[in-house]
Amino acid sequence: MRQSQLGDLTVSSLGLGCMGMSQSYGVRPDESESIATLHAAIDAGCTFIDTADVYGDGENEEIVGRALAGRRDQVVLATKFGFRTTKSESTVVPTVVDGSPEYARAALDASLQRLGVDHVDLWYLHRRDPQVPIEDTVGAMASMVEAGKVRYLGLSEVNGDTVRAAHAVHPITAVQSEWSLWTRDPETVVLPALRELGIGFVPFSPLGRGFLTGQLTSPDDFPEDDMRRGLPRFQGENFQKNLDLVAQVRTLAAAKGVTPSQLALAWLLAQGNDVAPIPGTKRRSYLTENLGAIDVVLTPDELAGLDAAFPPDAVAGQRYTDGGMNLVGK
Repeated sequence: MRQSQLGDLTVSSLGLGCMGMSQSYGVRPDESESIATLHAAIDAGCTFIDTADVYGDGENEEIVGRALAGRRDQVVLATKFGFRTTKSESTVVPTVVDGSPEYARAALDASLQRLGVDHVDLWYLHRRDPQVPIEDTVGAMASMVEAGKVRYLGLSEVNGDTVRAAHAVHPITAVQSEWSLWTRDPETVVLPALRELGIGFVPFSPLGRGFLTGQLTSPDDFPEDDMRRGLPRFQGENFQKNLDLVAQVRTLAAAKGVTPSQLALAWLLAQGNDVAPIPGTKRRSYLTENLGAIDVVLTPDELAGLDAAFPPDAVAGQRYTDGGMNLVGK
């Protein structure tokens, strides 16, 4: 497994996003298969494990914790805080962002208990709280580093100004945001600031929430409780326009003799050694396919072809609903 450098933290160049093991993509996941997938990832050298306290309202951290029992020292473990949830009879919804120092400290202690560990390697603020100065939130996070409960700090879905203000309080090791062939905003918005400061980038949803796999053909492919049904990119005319874009990736992948997923991940891996994508999966078969991207070397002409097939702003529709978009880039 190749290694990437996020600030002073060395991680496997491909990580494993664990959100889908608990929520969002329909069909109740099989916990035994999820744990087997985590074990297979570690065995293959994919040791950068990503979770969050809001995933499954804490359940995801518990699953990850059970999987890591006896193997904690083999992984770089990342989790996040910042969302408070509201429960109903049928679902748990993140409704409030809370970056207060008091909540930060309490949230970390709860995460450590669910994970069954005494520290996490990378702790992110999941979204910036507009009501709390970023200096106050990061100051509280820094106190957890001093207490030995966290090794490195990260932020998620922030802009360059926020990164600079946070980094002035305590070194920020990584920023996590959506980045892929069909979400290229970070290239102009935040990535230049990160590289100026020596901060790594962790792309989530590097396969466009499954769209770049080439396996989706209709919104009807999604179960009723799949979150993608509510996202603009997966609806109506947007879906078909985006499907036409993905067809080009499928063609390029076939010419290369790889899968569309491997091609999309190889494109991200080619963006620099300070980039470590975390494709999510809850099945060993998809994990094996994703890890095959490590061995895919793209020529300058192939990279140019992908850039031409997926230029910035080519994708139809927002990443989130208006409410979700109000929480990103802050």
